[in-house]
Amino acid sequence: MPLPLRAPGAGRLSPRAADALVAGVVLLVVAVWTLVSAHYTSEPALRTALGWALILSGCGALYFRRRQPVAVAVVTLLACVVYYPLSAQDGPLMIAFALALYTTAAEGRFVAAVALAAVTLLAVGFGEIRQQPGHRQIDDTSLAMLAGWLISLVAVGRAQRTRLAYLHEVEQRALAAEREQEARARQSATEERLRIAREVHDVLGHSISLINVQSGAALHRLGKGPAPEAGLVTATEALTAVKATSKDALRELRATLGVLRRADEATPTTPSSGLALLGDLAARARSAGLDVRTHVTGTPVPLPPPVDLAAYRIVQESLTNVTRHAGARTVSITLDWGADAVRLRIADDGGGAPEGRPSGSGIRGMAERARAFGGELTARNGDAGFLVDARLPLTPPTSPAPSSEATEAPAGPEATAPTEATGPTPPERES
Repeated sequence: MPLPLRAPGAGRLSPRAADALVAGVVLLVVAVWTLVSAHYTSEPALRTALGWALILSGCGALYFRRRQPVAVAVVTLLACVVYYPLSAQDGPLMIAFALALYTTAAEGRFVAAVALAAVTLLAVGFGEIRQQPGHRQIDDTSLAMLAGWLISLVAVGRAQRTRLAYLHEVEQRALAAEREQEARARQSATEERLRIAREVHDVLGHSISLINVQSGAALHRLGKGPAPEAGLVTATEALTAVKATSKDALRELRATLGVLRRADEATPTTPSSGLALLGDLAARARSAGLDVRTHVTGTPVPLPPPVDLAAYRIVQESLTNVTRHAGARTVSITLDWGADAVRLRIADDGGGAPEGRPSGSGIRGMAERARAFGGELTARNGDAGFLVDARLPLTPPTSPAPSSEATEAPAGPEATAPTEATGPTPPERES
């Protein structure tokens, strides 16, 4: 594809206007030179008219030099071939051919430009050799200079073509880099939305499930018609548990959505969730009627904040599933601190998951969290109940690549809809 002779933004004229201007300037120069020469030489009117016709055709052809560079170069060369032997005024019509030859090389027709330059030099040399001694118009020095000028025109045109091709490539690379940057920004925004959706799902799913179980248990006990004092104690305990659970949910939700604040707003001052708050998480589950037991082996070490949050969310989601689906009474949480990884095991004594049922979005979200930091997670039926087993490296990879399942991490209806803790319907597990 032909490249423009001007770099983008180098001039305000359109290409056609620029070509017309160049053709006009060349015609003006040639015409003025010819008129001046006419005062010193005379020739028949017919030759003069034919000479001016050749000047007009040769200079006028320059208007099409970028659209048909080879044809324009041939036309200007033929005009010069006819003009100089015919006219006695010898105007500078060669300027038109020189510009056409340069344009041919600059437009990428390098072979054609070399061929035209060679034909021109050979034709001039052959014509001078045939002249009688003492009648030559061009001597050997002038022939050498003509050869140098032709070579220079082709070389400069070639260099201009290379320069414009380089500028075009730089521009394309800049556009490609800009598009890639925009694509990365969109990908980062998508990943951040998925992360926030997963965090909100884990926070609200866990807290709302506990509030549902706590309030359902209180209503169940109050429905049996206890004494006023006992009913007041039951209601007070339920409301206290609901208040604590909702307060923790608001704290975690505020910390999760803190990334959406503007740069000039104050960041949340409350600490983010992590294994340091595992005791509070277990206490909230106990308020829902579960017997939560925690076991720690090895020497705990500080975890990077993202890994610490991922471990906390895995435990939180596991307890949410137990509360909502398992029908269990006891949950065992084991933290095994190794030399290069921490292992989490959450086991319950419930009924387990139905065989053949696909994994829900909650378990897929936990697995995605583990894989994002180079770990792994399995969720299956154990010897008694259900078992979630996760391994998280103590040092996450430098740039974890999001898995293709990241789009499945946000909670679906089956992972967020509250499930009543009482009733004849047998409990089901999100697997």
